[in-house]
Amino acid sequence: MANTTIQVTKVTRDHLAALAEERGLSIGQLVDALAAAEPTAAQRAEQVAAARAHARDVIGVDMSDEEFATLDVLGNLRRIAAEKVLAMPGRDAA
Repeated sequence: MANTTIQVTKVTRDHLAALAEERGLSIGQLVDALAAAEPTAAQRAEQVAAARAHARDVIGVDMSDEEFATLDVLGNLRRIAAEKVLAMPGRDAA
């Protein structure tokens, strides 16, 4: 990526300088840390795909993107697992 000059307001620069100083960093190091902590949309999609693969491989549950994107992933895993148990051959419906 090309080294591009970015213009920020004095207020923003001063704020970043104060945050960086509190952490013992330069402004550049602080910005690098902030950027590393916030994944891009593509990185988030990769993380979701990896998590779904892990759930599928380790837990044996395949989830849709919509189910996995909800905040209640654990609840969705429990619901899907319960549905799988109820659908097992020889399982009597209650």
